[in-house]
Amino acid sequence: MKFKQFTIFGLCLFFMTLLPVSGAYSQDLLPPQQAIQDASDKLKLRLQDQAFKNDFAKIAQFVNEVIYPHTDFDKISALVLGKLWKEASPDERERFKREFQTLLVRTYSRAFVEFKEWSVRFLPIDMEPGANKVIVKTEVLQPGIQPVGVNYRMFSSNTGQWKVYDIMIEGVSLVTNYRTTFTNEVQQKGSLAAVIDGLAKRNAEALSAKAAS
Repeated sequence: MKFKQFTIFGLCLFFMTLLPVSGAYSQDLLPPQQAIQDASDKLKLRLQDQAFKNDFAKIAQFVNEVIYPHTDFDKISALVLGKLWKEASPDERERFKREFQTLLVRTYSRAFVEFKEWSVRFLPIDMEPGANKVIVKTEVLQPGIQPVGVNYRMFSSNTGQWKVYDIMIEGVSLVTNYRTTFTNEVQQKGSLAAVIDGLAKRNAEALSAKAAS
């Protein structure tokens, strides 16, 4: 599967996993699982508003507000860039994080608009008492196809909030895939600054196109 296809598919699955699970699975969730469930409660209400789903700008803003508390964009950005993050200036780090977050949010928002009939179930996880890192395992279900495994690497922040810092679709990491793509782009364009400029341009064009439509 090509990277772009994998990324969109994976992020759509991430969004779907934020949708409500059945009561049989949602009653006895552990704190990191509950973090995902809490976001789902907010998204469920908005999915019922067809007029809202037609306003992409509002969707993007809402999705950002919902996923931000449950996602560590600083950690994800650092992991995606790897050694490039260590070499980047403070300004480059901030610009990359901002544009990368915009990329993720507008992809989530596309999934929000194109939502179809999916269901999600949480799988049992092994979590030691006092652990501050865990992999939350889920399956995304759709009639007529095999379940797709979607796992989340999560950690407990200093404030006690559980946050996502990587997503694995059938065992393949989105962070690893993004790292490969951005590393290749830096090699092709000659600098991280040039890659960030290109990402900012693509984000602006995509958002403008959505607004116009």
